[in-house]
Amino acid sequence: MDVPMDTDFDAAVLGHGLPPEAAAALKEAGAHRGSDAPRAMAALMRAQALAGEHPAVLIALYRHHFYGHRLAPARDIARRALVRGAAALGLPARWRDLPLRALPDARHDPAVRFYLFALKGYAYLSLRLGDDGEAAAALQRLRALDPDDCVGGALLEDVRQRRLRLAAGEAEDDDALAPAAVFGAAAWARLGTDVQAAGVAS
Repeated sequence: MDVPMDTDFDAAVLGHGLPPEAAAALKEAGAHRGSDAPRAMAALMRAQALAGEHPAVLIALYRHHFYGHRLAPARDIARRALVRGAAALGLPARWRDLPLRALPDARHDPAVRFYLFALKGYAYLSLRLGDDGEAAAALQRLRALDPDDCVGGALLEDVRQRRLRLAAGEAEDDDALAPAAVFGAAAWARLGTDVQAAGVAS
């Protein structure tokens, strides 16, 4: 039982609109996430069977895998979240197909923020999994969609660029080791054009 497309997706992102049985399953999963992972996963599977594409279920599945250090399954959930968020926003299903322009109201719109955070999570997990090309492409898209850095993608791009420099044997001075305290569009601007030049091949 998925959230119908005429349901208020903003409310769904905030956890509303779940069938009571699915809500109870998520509550049970949360109660056992740290102490009994198999029981938590079983509860999540019940929630998924009842409302598999509801944002609250996707978020719970993502957190379960992420905090359990199962990064590949967490990235799979991030992909599902991107498809679900795109449908709610009337965007192309593939994040690579989105126009390189800002999404409106990224600071306050729950559906937009859901999408941007899903893309940031996808980029982060790609980076952790050693898939730098995918991470770079996702971060390039995130920079275009969120030029004011409302979800903090610039810090992740900073980390990615530092890793590349270290891998290339480039030395960094002490001032460069601490991220500058800049926010908004300036956070992207201080990174130069590296992310803009990242590969985006399908």
